[in-house]
Amino acid sequence: MKILLAGETFSATTSVASGTEVLTSAAYVNGAVAFNAALAAEGISITQIGGERCPAEFPYDLEALAPYGAVVISDVGALSLLVTPQARAGRVGVNRLDVLKAYVESGGGLMLAGGYMGFQGMFGTARFHDTPVEDVLPVRCLPFGDGLEVPQGLQASILQASHPILAGIDGPLPPILGMNKTDLRRDGSSRLLASCHYRGADWPLLSVREHGKGRTAAWTTDIGPHWLSQDFLAWPLYGRLMANIIRWISGD
Repeated sequence: MKILLAGETFSATTSVASGTEVLTSAAYVNGAVAFNAALAAEGISITQIGGERCPAEFPYDLEALAPYGAVVISDVGALSLLVTPQARAGRVGVNRLDVLKAYVESGGGLMLAGGYMGFQGMFGTARFHDTPVEDVLPVRCLPFGDGLEVPQGLQASILQASHPILAGIDGPLPPILGMNKTDLRRDGSSRLLASCHYRGADWPLLSVREHGKGRTAAWTTDIGPHWLSQDFLAWPLYGRLMANIIRWISGD
């Protein structure tokens, strides 16, 4: 199986002042290292397009997406897919969020993962609310900053253990340190598999939907640090859970 992962790379510039001297350093981080390794161990091949490359390199049509059984969008905002080089130059072009919707409706699988730039985003900057991608998801994005930071940890409740995604997943999930708040669709098209309780409310953690000929999943926390705790990454079933999500949305 072959999937496309968009996002999960970050560039950081740090300035350190020592007296009158200022030193500047830069770092590049790939937050999907553990995710990629876990899926590779499960026999799933990954092509990753880092967030900084998405504006120019993310596929523009269904033909380019056809080789992939599923697409994972993780910690990269909608604008990185909407603002193409053509759009930046003031030319009419392709809306790649429409392409993703058509990809699902024609039989593809789509997983939207959480993070500071997932769903609507920690500061409202991911902007998947009121987009064609939101149309196919099992959840609706909130129209404002949706990030929930919980350093003491959130414990997930598994609600539908019989679902194929949870096959072989025994016992409670390890804690997570944050998530994006979303609303589960209440039209009967979505299934809520796991949720987290916080301050009197239950928030979807893992939900799925069949839409058109395809399938989608909303995983509202990170696929790696920091919201996904080190306990979760070290959990022996982390790779199986991620692979089960990918296999289900791809129809495998």
